[in-house]
Amino acid sequence: MAKRYRSTFYYSGKRYEATSSKSQREADQKAAIMRDKLERGEVGISANMSVERWIGEWLEIYKRPVVGDGQYNNYVSMIKNVINPSIGNLQLKSVTDVHLQKILNSRVGKSKSYLSKLRITLQSAFKQAYYSGLIQRNPAENLQIPASTNGTHRSITDYEREKILDLAEKHYAGLWIKTLLYTGMRPAETRALDWRHIDFDKKIIHVQNSMKAGTKVIGAPKSAAGIRDIPINDKLFADLKVVQGEPYEPVFKQPTTGTRHTNQSMRCLWRNFKRQLDISMGAKLYRNKIVLSAVASDLVPYCLRHTFCTDLQDAGVPINVAKYLMGHSDISLTAKIYTHTTDKAIQEAAKKINAV
Repeated sequence: MAKRYRSTFYYSGKRYEATSSKSQREADQKAAIMRDKLERGEVGISANMSVERWIGEWLEIYKRPVVGDGQYNNYVSMIKNVINPSIGNLQLKSVTDVHLQKILNSRVGKSKSYLSKLRITLQSAFKQAYYSGLIQRNPAENLQIPASTNGTHRSITDYEREKILDLAEKHYAGLWIKTLLYTGMRPAETRALDWRHIDFDKKIIHVQNSMKAGTKVIGAPKSAAGIRDIPINDKLFADLKVVQGEPYEPVFKQPTTGTRHTNQSMRCLWRNFKRQLDISMGAKLYRNKIVLSAVASDLVPYCLRHTFCTDLQDAGVPINVAKYLMGHSDISLTAKIYTHTTDKAIQEAAKKINAV
């Protein structure tokens, strides 16, 4: 039997062994290399491992099994674009609260929602490292969110409404635009909408499904409150009736393929509509490229959903009913929109005061 040369050592109370069939020197060299990798955190899970390695392990072990694809992709993006470039090469044990607070501070001015998600990600990853006995204290425990924007969407202006509805009569995205404005549905809910979900006799849209974020999977809405019935107003009803399809066909299809919209194709749909809207509002063109935009940069599809809610307020719809129609899980979400006082609401209040 060929002789085996062995070199053993202990690291953090655990015995390690390197072997060689050639010489004791080679076995010792292998042991030295192994110890060096242990000290640099390249082998096993330990306090010496890099933040990039740990947070990758944390994501796959503790998050991947319990979150959806959309949330998982959000984690991946935040880790790849924000966390790893800042502290990915540091050893886990060397990270301090200062390192983590600097990451948050570097994103000052972002929405409060974004910064909250970033803080939660940092806190969760380092709390798990603490619970796993890899670090002596949790450096993410008392992180503070820096100055941020409220991140809320806005209602469209009367001028924007006029231009949007005028273009909707001619643009291939028109029915989708009107549906967002007149029902307050989320874009992901409109992607999952089939003709079977529309009751033309009762003039009701049954919102029962939504596309899972970042996927082509149809599932339940964002929350249980998302399952709701929305009345169809006369302006939208006639347009839907004209193009009514088979029960299991999607209401909104990609114009080139005739298949259900993906997240990307619906983004393209909005970009094309917004470009045409920009031109109709007086944007300056040079060689068919917009060089001076006339449309507001913050105009996004969710502004139409927001407008539906303020329209409910202007119509005197009670806030608890608006909460149901919007599919909000918490009435505080509806209240944030209802507290945006409109000129029409003030005028209606004045009429009521004068009538007292």
